[in-house]
Amino acid sequence: MLRLLIDTSVWLDMAKRRDGQKIIVPLRVLFFQKRLEILTPSLILDEFERNRPRAEESVSTSIRDRFKAIRQDLQEYGESRGGEWIDEMVHLIPHISARALQNFSEISALLQSATRVEPDQSHYEAVVRRGLDKKAPLHLNKNSVADALLIELYATTARAVEGEANQRVFATSNYQDFSAPNGDRRKPHPDLAHLFHEHSHYAYEVSGLVNVLTELLGNAYTELAEEVDFLQEDTRSLIDILEAEEEYFDRIWYTRSITHISKNPGAEDAGKKARERLEEKYGRDNLLPESDWEFGYWNGKLAALRWVLGSEWDFLDT
Repeated sequence: MLRLLIDTSVWLDMAKRRDGQKIIVPLRVLFFQKRLEILTPSLILDEFERNRPRAEESVSTSIRDRFKAIRQDLQEYGESRGGEWIDEMVHLIPHISARALQNFSEISALLQSATRVEPDQSHYEAVVRRGLDKKAPLHLNKNSVADALLIELYATTARAVEGEANQRVFATSNYQDFSAPNGDRRKPHPDLAHLFHEHSHYAYEVSGLVNVLTELLGNAYTELAEEVDFLQEDTRSLIDILEAEEEYFDRIWYTRSITHISKNPGAEDAGKKARERLEEKYGRDNLLPESDWEFGYWNGKLAALRWVLGSEWDFLDT
């Protein structure tokens, strides 16, 4: 069993990454398959939820600013397709924002499901001793009591389970409190070095966590990450959606027009030129549905496409 104690800083960094799903999904799958265990003290869960609104706003602001800069460049340099690209960006902003914020929701759910570990009196006493001795993470002139509790909880976990089959990982982005000072941040502070050995690993930042997971889990992790990359589809472009909406509008209008003629002899001239145009565009044999079910299916597609474009669900006028 691989046991992970991941600091809030890493969870937040993971949530803000555009490729966050490539890490979050494998963690979730392996967690529910009981291939790994995620250890979560209440202080991490509380800190994540406390910082989540600010971090989410930061991500949304970053996305909006990026699109604003592109739009400004298009307007400033007079790109011939600028208007089309601006419409495309307006269409994509909500989708990209929603995908980014999905990371936060999924991490929150994962933390809620994780194994809860809480400090007891021995952990608080160990923190006091660490503070009196000025040992990391209490070696700086700042309040790092929560970080000290975190490393004491990890120390208990590291001592409790030994053996190659029971690997442990402590992951953090907080180099000031946990990493070697003025040196390689990927290495733990000398005061903490004794906690990390062959079966206990210090991972710095998300990249360090990914490296450790790849090393310890091999294909079980990498194949899941590759599947996420393969299954994540790009959002349909606005042009694709508009073209599909036009096609199903044409097919439904044509079918209704033919039905109207069959019920009203002598009305052939009404819409004749429009029908001829559609027959030339799609082919006459391809325009009429083969069954009432297929015609209803077309209506469902048109309703969905129009809803995406801002209309009400039941708007099927042609």
